Amino acid sequence: MRALLFLSLLCLVSTAGAAELRELRLWDSPEGTRVVFELDRVPGHKVFTLDNPARIVIDLSSTRGLGRAQLVRGKGEVRAVRAAEREDGSLRVVLDMTHAVEPRVFLLDPAEQYGHRLVLDMPVREGEVPALAPGATPAGPPLVAEAWQSAPIVVAIDAGHGGEDPGAIGPSGLQEKNVALDLARRLARLVDAEPGFRAVLTRDGDYYLGLRERVNRARKVQADLFVSVHANALKDRRMRGSAVYVVSPRGATSEHARWLARRENAADLVGGIELENKGDELAAVLIDLSQSSTMEASFDVGDRMLSALGRVNKLQRTQVQQAAFVVLKAPDIPSVLVETAFITNPTEEKLLRSDQGKQRLAHSMFAGIKGYFESYRPRDDGRTVARHGEAGLQKVKMD
Repeated sequence: MRALLFLSLLCLVSTAGAAELRELRLWDSPEGTRVVFELDRVPGHKVFTLDNPARIVIDLSSTRGLGRAQLVRGKGEVRAVRAAEREDGSLRVVLDMTHAVEPRVFLLDPAEQYGHRLVLDMPVREGEVPALAPGATPAGPPLVAEAWQSAPIVVAIDAGHGGEDPGAIGPSGLQEKNVALDLARRLARLVDAEPGFRAVLTRDGDYYLGLRERVNRARKVQADLFVSVHANALKDRRMRGSAVYVVSPRGATSEHARWLARRENAADLVGGIELENKGDELAAVLIDLSQSSTMEASFDVGDRMLSALGRVNKLQRTQVQQAAFVVLKAPDIPSVLVETAFITNPTEEKLLRSDQGKQRLAHSMFAGIKGYFESYRPRDDGRTVARHGEAGLQKVKMD
């Protein structure tokens, strides 16, 4: 009897000390696949690969949650997911892969609604063109010759958050990442419908994208404007209103220093002038000219957007605000971040949930974009000046 009681207590202690797999999530993006193990604590873990066929094995020591792992289906680079409990109390999860890949493995600390996370990132094979999701539209760059021949105005539209990062969540459970993507797609359709304009989405699906990668994508397609779409949030649910942000002087200064330190790679930033052999003072002046012109343009388009948004929703502030958001720091692209409405405010959450409300917000953002380019439309022979300000003009003179 005592032996039976001892074994029962031992079993309880073992169970109490085990980690719990709360959820296993797969995210697919054009860059690859992300697998996320969410746990209530960080267990001992081991990740290794096997060949013929290609597999990734994840062993989580003293972990329960077999059922959650077994319910997950394959996605992207992961063909299938298998899981089993082992005799030593560990949980083994096997990812059957489409091809051999060495995953990048890292841990994330608890944040908001998420617990401890073990993350595996698996990129697509080099040179592989990912298939588009049903209903998605290509958002890649045009051929260089084609772009310069037609010289469309390129607007990069960035849907905030995505994938593992839901952003803010409204009282009814509405997630910012979904609202932002819907608004970005609506805005993109309005831009594409305007003759001489072309929209490029930084993301066109529910996947995570790094902040600087969003800016890099805009620069790769030589965007004339970068618009990042978000929904605001505060614990005080009474707070409401739309707002528009441009980069702060502090954010601009830090980015100025960053580009100056990397001037050997910054020729395209100042209209093609090589900065590698320029002294610090001259390089700083050229970058500053480009950045000053960009900030002036950002304020202009931001003011126009804010005015249009004020006809749809109450404004949080009547002036364009400044903040050191990373996505606003491209020194050569006018950039604005739009907080369309407070998702945490019940009334404004309804606005963000309704098709009519989202369409009105998209039209307001587009009105600001169109108004700006009607006044400052880039000419075919002046694309460099339009994109790089006075620094671009310097290139024209030197040519």
